Amino acid sequence: MSFSSELFKRFRQNIQTYAIVLALLAIWILFALLTEGRYLKPQNISNLFRQMSVTALLATGMVLVIVTGNIDLSVGKAAGLVSVVAAFFQDDFWHRILPSFLERVLANQPELLEAILPIHPLTAAILSVVLGLIVGTLLFGVLQGYLISYLSVPSFIVTLGGLFVARGAILFVTQGKTIAADQPYFEEIGQGRLDPTIGWVLAAIVIVFLFFNMFRGRWRKQKHGFELSSIYLDLVTTTLFSLLVVGYVFIENMDKDLAREGIQNQGIQVPVLLLVAIAAIMIYASDNTRFGRYAYAIGGNREAARLSGINIRKQVFWVMILMGFLSSIAGVVLASYVGYGTIAAGEGYELDAIAAAILGGTSTLGGEGTVFGALIGALIMTSLVTGLQMMNVPSSFQYLVRGLVLVLAVYADVTIKKNQ
Repeated sequence: MSFSSELFKRFRQNIQTYAIVLALLAIWILFALLTEGRYLKPQNISNLFRQMSVTALLATGMVLVIVTGNIDLSVGKAAGLVSVVAAFFQDDFWHRILPSFLERVLANQPELLEAILPIHPLTAAILSVVLGLIVGTLLFGVLQGYLISYLSVPSFIVTLGGLFVARGAILFVTQGKTIAADQPYFEEIGQGRLDPTIGWVLAAIVIVFLFFNMFRGRWRKQKHGFELSSIYLDLVTTTLFSLLVVGYVFIENMDKDLAREGIQNQGIQVPVLLLVAIAAIMIYASDNTRFGRYAYAIGGNREAARLSGINIRKQVFWVMILMGFLSSIAGVVLASYVGYGTIAAGEGYELDAIAAAILGGTSTLGGEGTVFGALIGALIMTSLVTGLQMMNVPSSFQYLVRGLVLVLAVYADVTIKKNQ
């Protein structure tokens, strides 16, 4: 098969993925023209990836939830609750409530009190993150997952209830006030940057891994007798991804706009690095593990999956736990990025996460969807919002555009499936 014919064949097989990538490029070009090039400045590109991190973290988990035929409406407020819990521990607990308590209890043991207080900022940050992850995973992962999988309560109802519970819990924790979360070490999670040299080292490692994985995949296919695709096509694809990695690191490391603002430590942003690591794990888990294959099997044909011996209840339970854990990570990043916890924390993120997954090709009927597509979908949603804000478009029209884009994406998904 010739290079051109195989390229066309691969394009047809992955038409949805390529379509959303082309849509993203079209959006960037359009806003670049409308903003006289300001949209594609390094500073704005850098901000795009940082702003999409919370939505993308939620979307990576939402893919498997929707693939199994379920939905999670609580993820936004779950992340919001974790953000205010983490902020509460950062601002109040370790620096006010606990010291006051220990001073009363250990009043007669000054040496022990002096050894404990003050709480080191790194210790406070680690404990705040751990406690936030535990709260979010147990409440929105384990509890909701049990109700959905083992008590057979519809996921729509359970997670809608979870959304209301999270709203009430946020009001209880914040008491209607803003809680600061801009403590040392903790703020690095959402606002920190890596040293430029480390960024280039990581880029080199990623590129080596991409080519290694490509050749390893071809070797495994040949070993098991599968037909190999064109080596030139695989090389072009891998090289393209490598160039994207180099381009992103170059933008982050050589951002002159940041230098003019006095920010010396340019480099890859920590939340983006965290997102890439989690996305890589999720992509591998969904494509190469029994856990991922079972999730797609359940969404594709639930009865056939049951008859083949898949424990559907257990599988859905773990998918919901994973979603709760990812919501908790997103909440920690949100608190660190924003720098405080408020009663509005996480508002609307559940809709953005669902929209990102669907824009990325996840079928509302279940059984189909990719984590990579969800990442592109999250970037499209963030790109739309940023572009419209740069053009000073009223918020009412921003929501209108986002809604139209989502409806068009679902319509395109249905049309493609009908044609197939």
